[in-house]
Amino acid sequence: MRLSNTITNITGGGSDGWELFLKARGMIAEGIDVTELTIGEHDIKTDRRILDAMHASALGGATGYAMVPGIDSLREAVAERLQTRTGVATGLENVLITAGGQAALFAAFRALLDEGERALFIDPYYATYPGTVRSIGGVPVPVKARSRDGFQPRFEEMDAQAAGAKAILINTPNNPTGAVYSRETLEAIAELAQKHDLAVISDEVYDTQVWDGEHISIRALPGMASRTFTVGSMSKSHAMTGSRVGWLAGPEEAMAHVVNLLTNTNYGVAGFTQEAALHALGLGEAFEEEIAAPFRRRRALAQKALAGQNAVRLLPPSGAMYLMLDIRATGLSSEVFAGKLLEERHIAVMPGESFGTAARGHVRVAMTIPDAPFEAAIREIAAFTQALA
Repeated sequence: MRLSNTITNITGGGSDGWELFLKARGMIAEGIDVTELTIGEHDIKTDRRILDAMHASALGGATGYAMVPGIDSLREAVAERLQTRTGVATGLENVLITAGGQAALFAAFRALLDEGERALFIDPYYATYPGTVRSIGGVPVPVKARSRDGFQPRFEEMDAQAAGAKAILINTPNNPTGAVYSRETLEAIAELAQKHDLAVISDEVYDTQVWDGEHISIRALPGMASRTFTVGSMSKSHAMTGSRVGWLAGPEEAMAHVVNLLTNTNYGVAGFTQEAALHALGLGEAFEEEIAAPFRRRRALAQKALAGQNAVRLLPPSGAMYLMLDIRATGLSSEVFAGKLLEERHIAVMPGESFGTAARGHVRVAMTIPDAPFEAAIREIAAFTQALA
């Protein structure tokens, strides 16, 4: 059997960045006690009220095919949420419900790129970004954002790569760096998009997790609503990772075409999970703040635990559920460092190289275990780094 070039090239012929995570899971399966600080999975489970709504919906009969664009009530609720948060007029016709944020990303790139066309994205990046571009035959083009700039991308770095590209993907609050893009940064991206006629895909799944500054959606900037796709999800904001409910929002004409793609891929999202998502949105901002609170608290714990030492440099995240730790004082690559940390101290973190070349010499720590073991793990990482340095 001959497989397509597209499917065999999704990882670009190299690593997909998940090796250490898989090794840690293998150790856990063998009965080894591993402190896992790898993926963005809440340590709390989906709230019982949401599960009760899901259960009631399923028992009530919402187990058949749901409408492919999503149930109207959920699309309307998402549209209202976006309009309230951005000030941009948004209706049901601008919103499609997808099988999580990842499916929304795939749909956005499929809508914008033909085979061989280029898409920019910011490095460091979430591990699936280049693979998503390659999965539809596109060419991923990373643009470095640097640690010394707080991982805010610069106009000149983006501009140097933009000629001939069709789209740029941005993510704020950012995974893996925790950077929240400033208004100045977003205005630079908007200027770039208009200069080069780029569509913007704005991944905003962490928009409820902001610790410093404010979350600004680029679609709210002048002239940007007509060229922006916004990706959202219930996963991070409502601890519904396994429910796979996300959305893609954009211009009405584009959404009308994307429906055809959804018809020929997932053919809709389960109705009972959509109705659970609708119930979850109805719990309001106070509930979203409750879900986000542990990460704000653990950020402060990490800052306290790392104060007064000089081996690990913490880049305090302005948002999201991750820390980036600069471990360059050890002289090791982040892959070697993370491997040694796992083998010798049974603590699993993600090497910076999993997220691109700009994160070399850093590791990403997910703040996704309870406070006491989290603080203990941070202190252990600092001690381990000090011994190596």
